Amino acid sequence: MKDKEKSLGDQLREALCYDKKNGYDRVNREELEAMEAYCTGYKQFLDAGKTERECVDRAVALAEAAGFREYKRGMDLKPGDKVYRVNRGKSVMLAVMGRKGLEEGVNIGAAHIDSPRLDLKQNPLYEADDLAFLKTHYYGGLRKYQWVTIPLELHGVVALKNGQVVRVSIGNGAGDPLFTIDDLLPHLGVEQSRKPLGEAIPAESLNILVGSRPLLDDEGKDRVKLSVLELLNRKYGIVEEDFISAELSAVPAFNASDIGFDRSLIGAYGHDDRVCAYACFAALLQLGTPERTAVCMLADKEEIGSEGVTGMKSAAFDTFMEDLCESRNVPLRVCYEKSFCLSADVTAAYDPNFADVYEKRNSALVNGGVGLCKYTGSRGKSGASDASAELVAYVRKVLDENGVIWQMAELGKVDAGGGGTVAMFMAERNIDTLDAGVPVLSMHSPFETVGKLDCYMTFKGMKAIYEAR
Repeated sequence: MKDKEKSLGDQLREALCYDKKNGYDRVNREELEAMEAYCTGYKQFLDAGKTERECVDRAVALAEAAGFREYKRGMDLKPGDKVYRVNRGKSVMLAVMGRKGLEEGVNIGAAHIDSPRLDLKQNPLYEADDLAFLKTHYYGGLRKYQWVTIPLELHGVVALKNGQVVRVSIGNGAGDPLFTIDDLLPHLGVEQSRKPLGEAIPAESLNILVGSRPLLDDEGKDRVKLSVLELLNRKYGIVEEDFISAELSAVPAFNASDIGFDRSLIGAYGHDDRVCAYACFAALLQLGTPERTAVCMLADKEEIGSEGVTGMKSAAFDTFMEDLCESRNVPLRVCYEKSFCLSADVTAAYDPNFADVYEKRNSALVNGGVGLCKYTGSRGKSGASDASAELVAYVRKVLDENGVIWQMAELGKVDAGGGGTVAMFMAERNIDTLDAGVPVLSMHSPFETVGKLDCYMTFKGMKAIYEAR
C-alpha cells in the first residue's frame, strides 16, 4: 500500500509540480556542439565591439555579408527582403520582411549595446607632479572601486572642426599600450578601508594614468602633458581643443574568455547587454522568410535611462517602422497594436555567495536557460511594464514548442534594489512586451560571467519568437 501511495505521489508531482532542472540534463550532444559554435561567434562579437559604435560597425558588416542592404525611404520591399538602418552610428535597426502584411503586426527583438564604462570629460588631460592623467565621468550604474588597478583600453571618436571624424582605438591592438587608474597601497589605506565601498573611491579620483615621460629639450611647464599631446597629434592629427568634440571611453582591456575547468562559462566585459543583443541579431541573420516581419532593434543609452536620439525613447525606431509601414500602405498604429516585442535584457543570476539579497524561488539560475521576467523595475514594480498573464502564457507556449529551455526570473529581493530595461518604452508604443534574457553573475562589473547554455537558449528563444506566426 505504501509503495502504491508513493507511486501515486510521484505521478502527481510529475503532473502538477513545477520542477526546475539544470539545462545540461535536458540537452543532447548535437545541441551542445551548436552551443559551442554559437558562443564562439558571440565571443568574437564581444572582442570586436567594446563600444556601441563598434558593435554597430560589426553588426552591419555581418548583416551585409548575410544579404542585408541599407534601407532607403520609399524602397519597394517584398517578403524575404532584408534591410537595416543605422541611427547616427550608435544604434541599428534591422528587418526581415514576412509573408503576412504589416497590418498583422511584427515580431520584435529589442536589446541595448551600451555598457557601463568611463567616459572622458571634455577637458580631460592634465599633469600633476610629473604624471599625466585623463579625467573621467562614469557612465551607467557601475561600482567605482572595481575600476581601479585594472588594465584599460581607450576607444571612441574625435570630431574635428573641419568635419573629419577620427577613430581612436588604443589597447586592443598587438603591441598597444594599456592604461590604468591608481589606488592606495594598503600600508597607507587605513582611513580609506574604513569607508563604505561606495565612498572609498570618489568619482573625481577615477583619473586614468596615461604618461610620465617629459618632453625632452624643453624647459616649459607641463612637459609630460605636452609629450602626450605630441604623441596624439602625431598619430591622430588632433590638438587639445579637439577633446571638446570627442567621445572617448575607457573600457576594460579584457577579451572574452572561457571560464571554469569545464569551459562552461564565458567571462567578459559588456555581457550586459551585448549577450542579448547578439542573440537578437544572430537569430535574425538565420531567418529565411518568416510569416510575420521580424525586426531587431539594437539601441543605445539604456544604461542611463534610454535617453537621447539613439536611445529607445527616441523617435528613430518609430520613424524606421513608419517608413516600412508606409511602403505597404499600413498605418503605424495598426502595426504596433498587433505586434509583440521580446525585450531582451540580462537578469541577475542567483549567486550563493550573496544569497541574502536574492529570493531563490524566483531567481534565475546559471544553466537554467533564458530568464523570463514578467516585470522588472524596483520595489513596488516602479518603472516596469508588467506583462499580462496572457502574454507570458503565449511566450511559454512558443518556447516549449521549439525546445527552448527557460526559467522565470526576478532581480533579487523586493526591497533589495531593482533595475529597468527598454520594455516600458516598447509598451508605451502599444506593443505587447515581455522581458527575457541571460542570467549574469557580477553584473555591471568590468568582468561579468554568463553560462554558455543560457546564451544559446536565449538565441534559440529569440529565433522561435521571430518565426512565430
